[in-house]
Amino acid sequence: MSNNILSVENITMQFGGVIAVNNLTIEVPEHKIVALIGPNGAGKTTAFNCITGVYEPTNGRVRFLDETIVENHPHGKMKKSYAGENAGLYTHVVSPTPDTITQLGIARTFQNIRLWKSMTVFENVLTAKHMRARQNVFSATFRGNAKEEKRMREETMQLLQEQGLEHHKDDLATSLPYGLQRRLEIARALATNPKLLLLDEPAAGMNPQETQELAQFIREIREKYGLTVFLIEHHMDLVMKISDYIYVIDFGSEIAQGVPKDVQNNQHVIDAYLGVVEDA
Repeated sequence: MSNNILSVENITMQFGGVIAVNNLTIEVPEHKIVALIGPNGAGKTTAFNCITGVYEPTNGRVRFLDETIVENHPHGKMKKSYAGENAGLYTHVVSPTPDTITQLGIARTFQNIRLWKSMTVFENVLTAKHMRARQNVFSATFRGNAKEEKRMREETMQLLQEQGLEHHKDDLATSLPYGLQRRLEIARALATNPKLLLLDEPAAGMNPQETQELAQFIREIREKYGLTVFLIEHHMDLVMKISDYIYVIDFGSEIAQGVPKDVQNNQHVIDAYLGVVEDA
């Protein structure tokens, strides 16, 4: 068994004549913090969307905990069935949805905060808790799920306390300061009990102090919840400070990979971020 919790193998995502991700391969070892970086429009979020079922890749395969969860080939689509009598078989009609990916143990946040605006802080996290609810139509119909609901409410409150959000539990999610909204979105992702947490530009819009606090926060939740973290980020100070390994892409293709020190000094990376002198 591989020690990689996630393997992205030769993923390509094409939109008409535009190749947003081109033959990308990434390995994310368990309990590590791995970063995916690159200039704006490099294809980073598209890669996340292929992993989490938002997009069906044009080609390639994604493996999670040594199990294929996404697969597609130009010579015939091979998608995995997760429901009904064909569960576990490869079929030509069923592919994983974002909900299925979450149930498998992958949670994510988004580049633009996507909290439920009309809900309180508590309700945002509680709703995510229902992804792991141990109940069915029978128990709900005959009010047999009171204990389950009580458990989820208690766990939600505990999670808010651990994330320093308990005093805001009755506030509308959108009334929180920006940094706390980011923290709430991560808390909501944690409520699904993930093994792998994908963070899409978690420091976007944060000031230097909030960014520094976020770095400590990511380390803490990695240790506390036994998580693996895979993140997209533009704040290089944050990336270099917390990452165990870094992949760099530009125009959808990998241009470098390695530990932070090696990536930081890589000329291809410097050129991609700062531009290349024309004569060179």
